[in-house]
Amino acid sequence: MAENRIARELGNRESAQRKMAWTPPSVLPPLPEEEGWTFRYIRTSIMGTADPSNVSAKLREGWEPVKAEDYPELKVQADPNSRFKGNIEIGGLLVCKAPKELMDQRDAYYAQQARSQIESVDNSFMRLNDERMPLFNERKTTVSFGKGK
Repeated sequence: MAENRIARELGNRESAQRKMAWTPPSVLPPLPEEEGWTFRYIRTSIMGTADPSNVSAKLREGWEPVKAEDYPELKVQADPNSRFKGNIEIGGLLVCKAPKELMDQRDAYYAQQARSQIESVDNSFMRLNDERMPLFNERKTTVSFGKGK
């Protein structure tokens, strides 16, 4: 049995690996990663109609458009009709970046807004509580598994 084996030194990894399957390219290239910055696509148009109110709101929020020459690895063909010359715009989406610290503060603000809304709904719900038939207000979930057949 051992006589039919190939010596370990003679085998190579390239011959043992599977061939890579072709996959279609993604429509949007992955956003770059940079220490201290958060990247995001900002909508500039929807169904061919410009959306300047969304762009201006995002710019006021702290997002700034990314220059194409700063990130050549994105390999994007510039749109000649783009309103954002020199920036990266793909299909009505503009690549923007913002300081990570600022976006963490933004996330904390919206998390607090969500907690306040849940608390408000809970208070409104519990106002209907009657001691004869109490309402339950548990924010706890459990996972159980069926017995099967």
